[in-house]
Amino acid sequence: MWIVIALTILHVVLGNGQPAKTMAWALVIFFLPGIGIVLYLFFGLNHRRERMVEQRSLDQLSKRSMLSFVEQEDLRIPESHRQLVELFINQNMSLPFKNNTVDIMTDGYAFVPELLKDIASARHHIHIDIYIFEDDALGNLVADALIDKARNGVRVRVIYDDVGCWKVKRSFFERMREEGVEMHSFLPVHFPTFTSKANYRNHRKLIIIDGVTGYVGGMNIARRYVSTQWRDTMLRLQGGIVYSLQRAFLVDWYFVDRTLITDRIYYPSPDMKHSSPAATNNCLAQLVTSAPINPYPEIMQGYVRAITAARRYVYIETPYFLPNEPVLFALKTAALAGVDVCLICPHRSDARFTEWASRSYLRELGEAGARIYLYEAGFLHSKLMVVDDALSTCGSTNVDFRSFENNFESNVFIYDEGTALRLKKVFLDDLSWSTFLDDVPSWARPKFFQRLWESFTRLLSPLL
Repeated sequence: MWIVIALTILHVVLGNGQPAKTMAWALVIFFLPGIGIVLYLFFGLNHRRERMVEQRSLDQLSKRSMLSFVEQEDLRIPESHRQLVELFINQNMSLPFKNNTVDIMTDGYAFVPELLKDIASARHHIHIDIYIFEDDALGNLVADALIDKARNGVRVRVIYDDVGCWKVKRSFFERMREEGVEMHSFLPVHFPTFTSKANYRNHRKLIIIDGVTGYVGGMNIARRYVSTQWRDTMLRLQGGIVYSLQRAFLVDWYFVDRTLITDRIYYPSPDMKHSSPAATNNCLAQLVTSAPINPYPEIMQGYVRAITAARRYVYIETPYFLPNEPVLFALKTAALAGVDVCLICPHRSDARFTEWASRSYLRELGEAGARIYLYEAGFLHSKLMVVDDALSTCGSTNVDFRSFENNFESNVFIYDEGTALRLKKVFLDDLSWSTFLDDVPSWARPKFFQRLWESFTRLLSPLL
């Protein structure tokens, strides 16, 4: 056993990963040898992730589907954010699009009726890329709506994450397949391939209707999202940015179906759109996707760049706060430089282990001068950031190791004062339902054994 432990730790070290993650795996394997080795085989090994997607085909898809839409008349990129825009273009081929309208929905009661209305109005196709599609009252309501459109000749394609839907009976998805809805699970997990796939999950929430209307944010399709105790944020988008949502979905569709879709009908020009066109404006937006197969963590880079460029304030909402070193350092540096860094996290999390691990990070950030608040009116699942009344981002990305490094994620970055002010108001409304961290003794001043436990769980935060 000691030989196996030594060889496994040696394998971890030779992987030349981040020192924090390497040390965390070494500790788990040493102190929990049986369980630790199994966990490392399932979640720690790098199984040549670059082979999971054929890069040549993805490049072909990207070029054929997007090059026709690069030219935009009078496209004005704000000088204050030009470097961030260029970063996303160079790293992610994320093109900026203007003339966008953004509707903000902060609960399921606003999101679900709009989604059902847009599904009902679909004429050509409906594309859904979702982490959780639950077999419950809401899930069946959406499923029935999709089946109805498929019966009427609308092309319906759905990608759901296999691990996110582990508890969902296969019969739920089979019913939709039998009625003409094209369904695929993302990286299905079966032994023995379990060990090469379980750690890399599609956490995106993207919905595209006819290439005209798109959704991005934190909400899945499950009944718990329609609850007064669940606080989330979803954006309904129209305008050029929907092209980027479409491209992201079709890349994922190629991944799961091996079908290369580049037909012009999926990228309608303004005169082809059957709904009222978006107002002519300079609401500039970029959809940024990140994945473990990419050479750089693009969304994390965007967060770091936006935080370090802030001059007045950085407001962030996240359900899980387990930042890696670059993000934590950027936040602390901004706070120490006099920027108003304010963070809202849930007081009561749906993942207790993650909550314990996050407390020491929150105290450390607070000690650097940031304001930390705990949301009290239910569970805060919202993932957004607003900077200086000029930049805002919302999507599926949590401020944690898993979202930045292991998951397939998507966020829209919006360079528009009006949108930033509206999301700032959402943040300030949530702040009124939150308690300052220093006013919660169990979080701000834990007793010795509680602090010891929190410090131990923090060691494992790169693995959560």
